[in-house]
Amino acid sequence: MAGRRYTPRTQAPTRTTVRGGAPAIPGPATPPLPATESTRTYTPPSPLHLGLTLGPLRRGPADPTFRATADGTLWRASRTPEGPGSLRLTATAPDGTVRADAWGPGATWFLDRLPALLGEGDDPEPFVPRHRLLAESARRRPGLRLTSTGLVLESLIPSILEQKVTTDEAYRAWRLLLHKFGEPAPGPAGGQDLRMRIPPDPYTWTRIPSWEWHKAGVDNKRASTIIRAAQVARRLEEAAAMTPAEARARLELVPGIGPWTSAETIQRTNGAPDEVTTGDLHLPGIVGHALAGNRDATDDDMLELLAPYAGQRHRAARLILLSGVSPPRRHPKMRKVNIAEW
Repeated sequence: MAGRRYTPRTQAPTRTTVRGGAPAIPGPATPPLPATESTRTYTPPSPLHLGLTLGPLRRGPADPTFRATADGTLWRASRTPEGPGSLRLTATAPDGTVRADAWGPGATWFLDRLPALLGEGDDPEPFVPRHRLLAESARRRPGLRLTSTGLVLESLIPSILEQKVTTDEAYRAWRLLLHKFGEPAPGPAGGQDLRMRIPPDPYTWTRIPSWEWHKAGVDNKRASTIIRAAQVARRLEEAAAMTPAEARARLELVPGIGPWTSAETIQRTNGAPDEVTTGDLHLPGIVGHALAGNRDATDDDMLELLAPYAGQRHRAARLILLSGVSPPRRHPKMRKVNIAEW
């Protein structure tokens, strides 16, 4: 494999050529155009809390694509269908009006999708609490909305990285890969103060050499799944316009992507209020403990407990997690394993 010739960009990369010794593509061959700022304001129809709504998009405290500053301003950096873009969101008035400033080729796309990003398409009215814990959690968080980013790959890849490892390991891998193979975010987001990064394009994901995955602590199974997903990125991005069930089915056609990964992705990209995560190591026990005092609940037990919230099960699970109620730990944390040291 290491002796294979470099595959020209005009030829679709295969797993064989990807896993060999071809050098990674460092980024755009031409310097990016100067970033210009675009601004828009948005007044939500109901209470909106920026941190609660966009919090699931943050992959760890040092996520290069997400920043939260002390004044409550949130920053996002993404690769949109129109190119890289960075977004600054600030609540500017008591009525919840949000000012959005965007930079880069993807600025217009970012601003056009601002209402969806801030959960305008999410309707919490059908959610009727049937447990005191959920009623109290919902009462304390009237500004919670389910975001819809419309960007599949940027949520899918970190979800794949989180398979079967601790969140700290996954966050580290995401951070290292973006700093190595991403590019600076346009505008002030990419400056010395924030140093935000745009995720690599699909082609670059497929060209990351095997040793770079290894140094980031990503095993061959997860790396191969990411490569397969990046090779069909255009088809996967279409899932953002599908129903949640259809979107999950599309994602799960890729070997290595199962119900856990597809749910974690579609919750963020499609704003899906009913797509509860199954196959999680901790969630069934947390839900079981919160609603029935059963810390040993299985996926089936969890789904039975959430059945009264059909159509809103993801929202119910999110409110349980936000309540902070969880069973006391009985075992040590899962041991971190750094495969880069092997």
